[in-house]
Amino acid sequence: MKKLLLSALLMLCVSAFAQKQYTLQSPDGKITVTISEEGIGEVWAMNTPYPDKRYDETLEYKLFYSVKHEETVVLDKSEIAMRLDNGKTLGVSSKPSITSAKNKSVDQIVKAPFYKRSEIQDQYNELTLSFKGNYKVIFRAYNEGVAYRFQTDFKKPIKVIRETAQFNFDDDYQALVPYVLRRAGQEGDIIKQQFYNSFENTYTRTALSQMDTQKLAFLPLLVELKNGKKAVITEADLEDYPGLYLRKQNVGNDLFAVHAPYPKTREQGGHNNLQWIVKERENYIAKVEGKRSFPWRIITISENDKELADNDLVYLLASPNRIGDVSWIQPGKVAWDWWNAWNIYGVDFKAGINNDTYKYYIDFASQYGIEYVILDEGWAVNKKADLFQVVPEIDIKELVDYGAERNVGIVLWVGYAAIDKDMEHVCQHYADMGVKGFKVDFMDGDDQMIVDFYYRMAEIAAKYHLFIDFHGAYKPTGLNRTYPNVLNHEGVYGLEQAKWDNESDLVTNEVTIPFIRMLAGPLDYTQGAMKNANKNNFAAIYTEPMSQGTRCRQLAEYVIFESPFNMLCDSPSNYMKEEECTQFIASVPTTWDETMVLDGKVGEYLVIARRKDFHWYVAAITNWEERDLYLDLSVLPNFGAKSGHIFRDGPNANRVAKDYVSEQAQVMGNKVKVHLAKGGGAVMVF
Repeated sequence: MKKLLLSALLMLCVSAFAQKQYTLQSPDGKITVTISEEGIGEVWAMNTPYPDKRYDETLEYKLFYSVKHEETVVLDKSEIAMRLDNGKTLGVSSKPSITSAKNKSVDQIVKAPFYKRSEIQDQYNELTLSFKGNYKVIFRAYNEGVAYRFQTDFKKPIKVIRETAQFNFDDDYQALVPYVLRRAGQEGDIIKQQFYNSFENTYTRTALSQMDTQKLAFLPLLVELKNGKKAVITEADLEDYPGLYLRKQNVGNDLFAVHAPYPKTREQGGHNNLQWIVKERENYIAKVEGKRSFPWRIITISENDKELADNDLVYLLASPNRIGDVSWIQPGKVAWDWWNAWNIYGVDFKAGINNDTYKYYIDFASQYGIEYVILDEGWAVNKKADLFQVVPEIDIKELVDYGAERNVGIVLWVGYAAIDKDMEHVCQHYADMGVKGFKVDFMDGDDQMIVDFYYRMAEIAAKYHLFIDFHGAYKPTGLNRTYPNVLNHEGVYGLEQAKWDNESDLVTNEVTIPFIRMLAGPLDYTQGAMKNANKNNFAAIYTEPMSQGTRCRQLAEYVIFESPFNMLCDSPSNYMKEEECTQFIASVPTTWDETMVLDGKVGEYLVIARRKDFHWYVAAITNWEERDLYLDLSVLPNFGAKSGHIFRDGPNANRVAKDYVSEQAQVMGNKVKVHLAKGGGAVMVF
């Protein structure tokens, strides 16, 4: 028996034979990226006649990087690679393959139309590593984080079988994870099922080691580091390539990239026949041109929580404007029908999907200076997925003309498959009619074909001077810079959930998403409820919905949330009963010249100041904890106001959520005190 055990003995261990390392630092010197190409060897001993004999063999060289912020480890050694169908794996070779390393520094100003600031400082240090085999890996270090991407220079098209993107943490940190919500009734591979999703969920706080290995997480995802620092993982410049998910494996504290494979067969179906449903997938994730740049993988780094709510990396790393003149694009607010279920009252006609109802919405928008009215689902014949078949109760041309006379533009909701079938014809037809834009819904995925749809949709819409709001969408990846006519992305667990979800804590969600989801870009949260409820009396009512938290919270969210195309979710009849609140909502800008985050803590509270022209708007929201905030406004550039106007929670807001006070706010020595009720908010204008 002893002899058999000895003959079966095989001991393996992996060692790394370090090669030359490359380092890159952020402009402020706080962030250091270390990149190395290391030979990974196998060492073994066997029960041979020479039992002390050891054999070493270097099998392959792999590419790794690590990141530190001062003395805090952000990422431990993490592997990056890309396997192609031609047998090559970028980042892996049999011999050292880095041929050159070039550094450069950039410090410039980027103009940013329809954004949270009109100009952004784009300052970074860059390292480009060139490899044998005609490819490069580019690293950038900003003061706010780190990014890298592959760049290839092949003559022929390629297929990407798999991308390795490892995010290896040095400890079992807590994370805020947006898991994919699996759809009920699906069968088959548990991971493949999750590629069909709407990118909407609240955050699960969990240790990295306790993450569910059978669930994908979509981006952005936050990890809490040592010393109060945090890292958020996301991506930018996602073009002609599938989106990135993260998955936890069974051991260790690292997360790995997962991508939806390329669709092999699709059929029309899903919600009202408006979706493309993948029936079978290929064994590769993308087929692309051989000469191209791949998406940026981003790790943002914050020393304190408030920095997360004001990060520009996704926008800066996106491709620049491709449409030229943007003067025709007019962001603004929109009176929305679906959330309030067309519930207008005190009229002499039956409310619903008909011209009389939409003329009422248009009259309301005109009265308050609201730029747009949207016709959500129902104006086109149901389940036909044909945008030229309009229900007989609707005359779109009549509504467009009626709105134009009153300075109100018309926007149309469309389903993904319906507009994808004949995109150019649809855009030309409705642009000629005078429609201003589309809200495009139910993509519910981010494989390469869906990502390509976003770019085609943005490009063709721009050709006909139409803007886009992507709903049922993955997170923003900077498309709003490349195509500034893309004003909004959903990709958020928004207020629409209040119509049917009695379980979720939307108040806590609302003080979490600005630090994580909003880091990626604008969101279509659809705030503005005039029926408000505290924690104990909230109920999800589909046809007469309400919000969680106070009335002032709803007002403040028009400043807190970044949304160039911003919904008024409630009924015009309800708004006209709340004249002061409605006047305020109608007056709030949707794009900004300057943004400063004054204070905040993930999941607890947030205070943001934004400037438009000569007015500063300062807004605050809290979780279910009542709190007093003492705000120092001296940090705002050229701030000299002695007073302003404030909407704050009233003395009974903890009992009656709509209770609020509208009054003059006194500024004493550039400081102002704000009291927030449970689930409350406040907003000031100076």
